[in-house]
Amino acid sequence: MGVSEKREREKAVVSQMIVLYCRKRHHGKDGLCPKCAELADYARHQTDRCPYMESKTFCSNCRTHCYRPEMRERIRTVMRFSGPRMIFYHPVLTVRHVAAALAEKRRIRRSEVFHPNKEKQ
Repeated sequence: MGVSEKREREKAVVSQMIVLYCRKRHHGKDGLCPKCAELADYARHQTDRCPYMESKTFCSNCRTHCYRPEMRERIRTVMRFSGPRMIFYHPVLTVRHVAAALAEKRRIRRSEVFHPNKEKQ
């Protein structure tokens, strides 16, 4: 999978999570409320600017946090709410996400086993 495809997939997943959150929490029927629209735009912008997209899977695995503290807390809130519910609304995206997360954890564990003294970034 190419970097641009990864970026687009990540933006799609985050957007779906924000839509689900807004629909359930803010009862938006015709789209996103202004606060959620702002968060979605911000998340897309940050994903477009990510220099580590080629080597990372999720922002939570990244050592460099590029979200402003307020936006980081807002996206965490969205993900805590939407994450467990995504299986009911977007099962394919959810299964892909879980599979990628497990693969990333295995990759990190293997690199720590093979390079225990390697300084973390």
